[in-house]
Formats: sequence, C-alpha cells, structure tokens
Amino acid sequence: MNNTLVKGLSIIELLAHSDRALGLTEIAAQLSLAKSNVHRLLQALTQTRYIVRDETSGRYTAAIKLWELGSAVLSKLDLRVHAEQVMERLLTQTRETVHLSVLDGDEVVYVHKLDSPNPVRAYTQIGGRASASCVATGKAMLAFRSAEALQAMARTLVAHTPQSIVDTDKFLQEMARVRTQGYAVNRGEWNENVCGIASAVTDVSGHVVAALGLSGPKERFKAAQIKEFAPLVVEAAAQISERLGARYAVPLWR
Repeated sequence: MNNTLVKGLSIIELLAHSDRALGLTEIAAQLSLAKSNVHRLLQALTQTRYIVRDETSGRYTAAIKLWELGSAVLSKLDLRVHAEQVMERLLTQTRETVHLSVLDGDEVVYVHKLDSPNPVRAYTQIGGRASASCVATGKAMLAFRSAEALQAMARTLVAHTPQSIVDTDKFLQEMARVRTQGYAVNRGEWNENVCGIASAVTDVSGHVVAALGLSGPKERFKAAQIKEFAPLVVEAAAQISERLGARYAVPLWR
C-alpha cells in the first residue's frame, strides 16, 4: 500500500470531519505524523484543490471538490435529491426563483435552482458563483462561521453595489441578526435590482452544509413580501435539514 497516499487520504478525512479549520501542527499531532511530511502533503492537496488554505490564519479546510466527487458517485445521497421536493413546494408557494447553494471559501456556488414562472425573474446559473457576503444564501451560511473567521472576513469585504455591507461592525451585526432571526436577506447587495431571502441547511451534526433561498426583482421583494416569504424559507430549509438527519433546532455556531 502506498503510504504517501494513505497519509494524504487521512488528512482529507480529518479535515472533512472537522467542524473547524486546522493548522499544520494540529493536523500532524492528531495523525501522529512528522510536520515536514504533513507540510508536503498539504501543499500537494492544496494544489489539487482537495483542501483550501486560509491565507489569514494559515489553517486548512476541506474543499468543495470533495462534495463534487461525492455527489458524482453517491447520486442517491445527493443534496439536491433531498432538496428537490421541498424546493418545488417553495416555488409553488412563492412563485419566485428557488436556489440551493453551498460555500466554497468566501463564495457561494449554486448547486441547484428552480426558476420562477414570472416573466421577470432573477437570473443565476447552476455552477455559478457569487460573493457570499453579498447574497442571502451566502450570508445564511457565513453567519455560523466562527467569530474569528467572521472577524477576518470583515476586514476584506468588497462592495459590489452601493448596498453592499463593507463596514466591519455592520457586517458583524448583520451576521448576528441572521443567527437570531434564522434567515438572511439580500437587499440588492450583489445586483442592485435583485433581492433575496435564505436560511441555512444543516446536517446530522448540526453544522451548516448548504442554504436554501429565494431571489427575485427588488420590486417584488418589498418589506411585506419578505415578511411573508421568510417563514416559508425557514421551514423549507428545516425540512431539508431533517431529510439530512439534522437533530438540532438551529445550526450550531462554531
């Protein structure tokens, strides 16, 4: 058996099951491996996009590539399969575009969507990306990152529209609001003409794995519509979480 391969897979498994980013020293200690050996393996795994290194903290997390491989092999356990019926019901209830997103670093990746039947609707593409801090599904997931990670992200925010939140204190307040109310709102922060609502989806351990959201033209996402749609989105996200085996009423904050 190739020892290098086994050690590399051990690192991937450790990071995939960890509820937080890990540093070189901690990875080496948990796997009882030499730091020099682990460092070389981490470089190779980063280059091949199986793991991601946070440039601020120097710590490592599993990359979305693992989800891509898992979804390709285990189609019966695909996140989209669990979400399909719930998304269809939400589309029927709201007649707005429904999204299922996952995080990849500081971006969201749209892994599934159902388009609104309305002639004017929000346009997104499966596989497309957006800045997580500027869209509802992204904010719904970011809010449950560790306080340390949110502080670091708050220092690097970039405005995409005049509505984008780039002030550190306002961003942290927004994250706290999302955790408290159970959903996030995008008020034209990525595209001035598009608004959205989203809520986090959790797995059996209570950790956020995705977000379910609605999006549409700002003309249809006034305060009254947001108030009407928000409970529906929260309930739909909870239903998907239940299908994934979630045992917690709310996502766990790291």
